[in-house]
Amino acid sequence: MAKKLNISRINELKTNAYDNIESYDDPDTPKALEQFTSQIKKVLQADPKMLESVPEYLPVALYGRVKFPSDAKLKWAHWINTATQPDWDEFKVTIGFNNADLPLVLAVRAYSEDLLIESCAVLYLLENQGKATPAPKRSADDDFEDEDSDYADYSDDDDDEGEEEDGYYDHYDDEDR
Repeated sequence: MAKKLNISRINELKTNAYDNIESYDDPDTPKALEQFTSQIKKVLQADPKMLESVPEYLPVALYGRVKFPSDAKLKWAHWINTATQPDWDEFKVTIGFNNADLPLVLAVRAYSEDLLIESCAVLYLLENQGKATPAPKRSADDDFEDEDSDYADYSDDDDDEGEEEDGYYDHYDDEDR
């Protein structure tokens, strides 16, 4: 009888992993996520039992480094939709690990094949459902940039010299008047 995937656990792992990824994926420190994942890989490889308390660290460590061949994506979608955990022989042919990550993958597999499979399900969901789930936190600057992309550029108007930019309001300007 096939094992069942615990979809609620996988969704929780996905949320926690995404929160970690998002917190380190900062444009001001572009190498932060890479440095964190490099460190966590070493720690997890040396002590995979650490995953008992922070299981979301494995998907974080492997984020962006696992490939799902296009023909395997249908299998992954089916397994997740039916909450069916693939056995090892099915699983290993539907995923491509980066060679540099193989020592970590082997250490985790020796500790818990189930956790490795769950983590790959998390990675599949992150890749195929996009980062919008969970909804990414956005700053006010991001909202302004999105609105700005549809905003017409009036910089060619010569009659606006000396005037404030259209569509811009700063409450401090009222104090100057």
